[in-house]
Amino acid sequence: MGTSMFWAGKNRLFQETFGKIEGWLSDEGYVGSIDINCIVNETGIYPLEFTPRFGYPTIALQEESIESSTAEFFRDLAHGNKPDPEVHGGYQVAVRVVLPPFPFDDEQTYDENSRNAAVVFETEDRTGIHLEDTKQVDGQWRVAGESGMPVVVTGKGETMGAAREQAYGRIDDVVMPNMYYRDDIGERWVDGDGDRLQVWGYLGP
Repeated sequence: MGTSMFWAGKNRLFQETFGKIEGWLSDEGYVGSIDINCIVNETGIYPLEFTPRFGYPTIALQEESIESSTAEFFRDLAHGNKPDPEVHGGYQVAVRVVLPPFPFDDEQTYDENSRNAAVVFETEDRTGIHLEDTKQVDGQWRVAGESGMPVVVTGKGETMGAAREQAYGRIDDVVMPNMYYRDDIGERWVDGDGDRLQVWGYLGP
């Protein structure tokens, strides 16, 4: 229901995961994003799965952090050029704002609580608001689809705490009936996970 990120170079975390297949991916002509899920502790990195595509809500988070043209970024990828985007140097947080019955499938619950629900923004500023399953009907934003995942809200800052504060502040300006979201995205980083990864030597310069 959310994630946090920052941009980094070819540190140990990269070298011990994608670094092992970097040459093969290049030879195959792969371009674009890959999500990789790992368990990491002081004894090693244990990859669980990787997804070769722009994932969700990762793509919204990347859009938050790319400060140059995202159109140019995708154009370079599509034409086989090496993208060189200007990116935010701090941290980014994305929070998925959902409705019942997410994360479950229950058509009756969705029909009773969420279908066509109004999506109201209490400010004209849409910065950090990423619409997913929504539609506009007679000038009013409403929930669309069947997933109960209408909106992702992002924020960024020089620290993870600042990124969290901005993202959750923006959520305060979103109103939907029965909406809910996790309030702990990025919290474990602040509480020590970031320091542990540094001490274990995975992040580096």
